[in-house]
Amino acid sequence: MLFPTTIAGSLPKPEWLAEPNMLWAPWKSQGDELLHAKRDATLIWLKIQEDAGIDIVTEGEQARQHFVHGFLEKIEGIDFAHKVEMGIRKDRYKAMVPQVVAPLRLKGRVHAFEASVARTHTRKKVKFTLPGPMTIIDTIADRYYGDRVKMAFAFAELLNEEAKALQADGVDLVQFDEPAFNVYMDEVNDWGIKALERAAQGLTCATAVHICYGYGIKANTDWKETLGAQWRQYEQIFPAIDASPIQQVAIECRNSKVPLDLLALLKNKIVQAGVIDVASDTVETAEDVVQVIDAVSKFVPKSNIIATTNCGMAPMRREIAEAKLMALGAGAALAREKLG
Repeated sequence: MLFPTTIAGSLPKPEWLAEPNMLWAPWKSQGDELLHAKRDATLIWLKIQEDAGIDIVTEGEQARQHFVHGFLEKIEGIDFAHKVEMGIRKDRYKAMVPQVVAPLRLKGRVHAFEASVARTHTRKKVKFTLPGPMTIIDTIADRYYGDRVKMAFAFAELLNEEAKALQADGVDLVQFDEPAFNVYMDEVNDWGIKALERAAQGLTCATAVHICYGYGIKANTDWKETLGAQWRQYEQIFPAIDASPIQQVAIECRNSKVPLDLLALLKNKIVQAGVIDVASDTVETAEDVVQVIDAVSKFVPKSNIIATTNCGMAPMRREIAEAKLMALGAGAALAREKLG
């Protein structure tokens, strides 16, 4: 089937699970009640994705407060009790982050619960997202390793351990989220892709890396205004990514200033093309989706295109996110008719 659909990963949390319309949203309950709420929210979003015609579904990151810290919470050697303020993505914005204070080890499984819920309750292919090593070290303070690269590879080993377990859970696609890849381009080529490869080492399920210019929050939209008429950062890193064993690359294409001709540099990859803008509450039409897929197909073989969202939708209003999912599914179906 041409143009299968998926989403970047996160979806808004229902108002009874967490504070709506915000990142790092506090939970509304705790203990067993919170666990049940996370499960219920996951089931709701699985059903909504299926109804919208999404082919490769996710659990919507409903059990994670944040896409990075949801992984970090199950790791020994991290102090969550004494958070410090840190500049993230080259000081684009500030956040209160935990600190690495001892050797890093997994306490056990990290995402077994939500992976099991997703795999048990859908017959669709399941994608599961994990933060990439470079993005993790850009979202946590170091008081132990004293070396960014050494700490990144320590996290890569733990990511690999969990990714292999997710594969055993029945996950069809493991995606590593690396928004830091368009901020530290020199480091990406020096060691970032090597760390990513370590995280994916030995996986036999499909693998992907998601690179983007961030959620539709003010800090990101303000930063994008400084980047000029064309966003060409990817030109520096796509050749190295294309040479890596990672099979898929997810990138924003709708209302993006990334020149689509750069996608031709990913000649050996499946491209998850973002056809839904998560930085706008305007709901796309099916025709809008077709137009983006058509534009991408000028540089990527149609058989290598997956239609997705530009980024996660965690901070978005729920009704807007639902409408955008419907547009994604309808648009991909229309594209199969018109462009197949």
